[in-house]
Amino acid sequence: MILFLLPAGDYDPTEAAVPWAALRDAGFEVRFATPGGKVALADPRLTDLGFSWLSPWLMTRRAELAAYRRLTEDPHFLAPSSYEDYAESAQADPAAITGLFVPGGHAAGMRTLLEDATAQQLFARLFTQGLPVGAVCHGVLLAARAKDPATGRSVLHGRRTTALTSLLELTGWNLTRLWLGRYYRTYRTTVQQEVTAALADPRHFLAGPPLPLRDTAARPGRGFTVKDGNYVSARWPGDCHRLAADYLALVRAHAAGAVRQAG
Repeated sequence: MILFLLPAGDYDPTEAAVPWAALRDAGFEVRFATPGGKVALADPRLTDLGFSWLSPWLMTRRAELAAYRRLTEDPHFLAPSSYEDYAESAQADPAAITGLFVPGGHAAGMRTLLEDATAQQLFARLFTQGLPVGAVCHGVLLAARAKDPATGRSVLHGRRTTALTSLLELTGWNLTRLWLGRYYRTYRTTVQQEVTAALADPRHFLAGPPLPLRDTAARPGRGFTVKDGNYVSARWPGDCHRLAADYLALVRAHAAGAVRQAG
């Protein structure tokens, strides 16, 4: 079972739905955890409200929005458990969860995930067990804040990663701040700055091409990801088709290894 960690709301619909659809269509079971075990919906500005004349560039695209609508009809999505429930089950039965994925988002509701101590501890436990882990955009902040109990450092210390770059974050903020204020600035420190501070070497943060192109289902190669062992990361919704393919490959490799071990 692959576990998706969601905040109480305000996550990016593309970053959740595209990897979910890839896993589900490949036959893998996906479950969901939220802060209070209640259904969590994506950022409404990305799905419905829009950005005035900037909507064609900033809103969720049609195909990815259709994937999100499909996600919201999934029975497991409609019956999530809490972070605490999954933390207890992971401790009682380490084999119950076979992978972890964390989407991002920049609206204020994301803080209910990123600042949750139980979510951070659950992430650290599953990451250090060597399970396939994926994170994108602000989701990488959860990885940066998750401490390896053996070292007291971030689980990303010694790993290579990407995340929402300062260029992408500040561009979105500068385009919208006159009427949306700090909507694109979840924290005063940019995601790239905080994630880089958690790494063993600043060079382990890979920003990718400075002018990113959005990938599609037909052209996933436009996206940018960073793979390091059991972990794969991406920057923004425009990387998510490639991220979904790379994460699915990690999950399949882990499942094949488990079958060989059992045999």
